[in-house]
Amino acid sequence: MTSIEFSAIRAPQSENHIVLSFTASAEEINQFSEIDRISRNAQGELSGFQRPQIANHIREIKDYLEKPDSILPNPIVVAFTRGVTISEIQDDMVRVKIDLSQGKLGLVVDGQQRLTALSQLTESKFKVFVSLIVCRDEAELRRQFVLINNTRPLPKSLIYELLPGVDNLPGRLDSRSLASEFTNKINYSDWSSLKGLINQHTNPVGIISDTAIQKVLMNSLSDGIMRDFMKEDRGPEKCLRLISEFYAAVQNVFPSAWKGHTPKTSRLLHGAGIQSLGYVMEVLAVLEGARDRHEFAKGLGCLEGHTAWVGGNWDLGGGDIRHWKAIQNVNKDINTLAQYLVNKVRQDIKMRRSSPTSAPLLEQIAS
Repeated sequence: MTSIEFSAIRAPQSENHIVLSFTASAEEINQFSEIDRISRNAQGELSGFQRPQIANHIREIKDYLEKPDSILPNPIVVAFTRGVTISEIQDDMVRVKIDLSQGKLGLVVDGQQRLTALSQLTESKFKVFVSLIVCRDEAELRRQFVLINNTRPLPKSLIYELLPGVDNLPGRLDSRSLASEFTNKINYSDWSSLKGLINQHTNPVGIISDTAIQKVLMNSLSDGIMRDFMKEDRGPEKCLRLISEFYAAVQNVFPSAWKGHTPKTSRLLHGAGIQSLGYVMEVLAVLEGARDRHEFAKGLGCLEGHTAWVGGNWDLGGGDIRHWKAIQNVNKDINTLAQYLVNKVRQDIKMRRSSPTSAPLLEQIAS
């Protein structure tokens, strides 16, 4: 085969470019185009422009496309500098002929992961839209790649907020979806101690990171007390009440570090503080049976005088002394602060109780 032809629609746009749209299978697209991976030669000269493949993302797309009701409206964008002949049919309808005798002359400038996933399907009848661009030269082709791929991605907060209304999600998003659903309820329910305080795409005035609250929920739903709650009657309600009551206690025990503050002025409202206290919630819920704000406040009382939420230094033990602002929202700092707080609470419980119960999530922090 020396050429391949398609019926296409031409979009009247720039006078300097030809822009067409047609449908094709992955097998057909691979006949006339390739993914030009970015690399450098021994002299450091740049070639190609496409990022490396992301295996997990490709697998997720493939898993979705294998479902009988899957669709993929996003086009694969392919650019050419030569080898494309256009024949007029009527109005904006054209016949496009792509030369195959010189190899693959088209370069994929958008949709490389989708095309790779499509290529792995055993069902070859699945077709997608192809947007074909004919550029003047290689420099113009690269320019179009930068412009096409330089659009601003959707904020993660918006994506996470939309998750609860989406079915058949990839595995990595399933737990996030439930945590996001709970976060929405915590942020918009009158009974919640955190009502209106969580920053979301639909609540930009909130001061607490939605992802911080989601991580507290995800940890507990995976390995903590909420995992057990979800097996019981009214499990979701118990989970929501627990986290609301706990952070109500936090507000009552540390009022001067909570009221009137933001994450910049208080590590209590900071992602590191919110997440590390989530592990304290686990300790008190599992070992003390705490369920309401009064029971949680009793357990949190031992931390008074041992925190540096808004000033001073954290004495984290072993000579690890840090300025209060030095605690950052990174896993290492969150785990360090969580272990410090959990140890304080465990020591206090040990003084009052002699046989604490073990729990998987608590064991992770203790180790």
